[in-house]
Amino acid sequence: MKPVRKVLTVFFLGGVLSLWGSGCATTLVEDRQEETQQPTEMVHCSGSESVDQSSVAVLPVPVAAFFVPHAQVHEIKADAYLKKCGEPQKLVHRRVELDKTGCIPAGLTRIITLGIWQWCPASVSWEADVIQTDYPQHPQAAAQ
Repeated sequence: MKPVRKVLTVFFLGGVLSLWGSGCATTLVEDRQEETQQPTEMVHCSGSESVDQSSVAVLPVPVAAFFVPHAQVHEIKADAYLKKCGEPQKLVHRRVELDKTGCIPAGLTRIITLGIWQWCPASVSWEADVIQTDYPQHPQAAAQ
């Protein structure tokens, strides 16, 4: 009976560690400029998207995989999401955040696969201010 108890204890501790290590939210990019540097004409751009932030153990050996680093299956790059707002040179006040709160309950997949794989449904949200270079002419200026 004692060997079964030891195995269950290892699985329980591995599960607790995998849930604890899942994390919640990470800011990938955040840059703020002082108010004096802001151009007068800007348009706000923002959005969010569901992504797969699953990970696989570097050493995919059952049970031992709980204690080795995990590699992300899909790499999340902030620039790919900011490009949806426009050219990188025209973006200010950029912010990209990866929310992994869905990984906490999905951490059970790491226990079921004995530490080898963890499914992680995440959400990426981005926002930026886009500098408008083509200013529309003021109606009074156009009439002159």
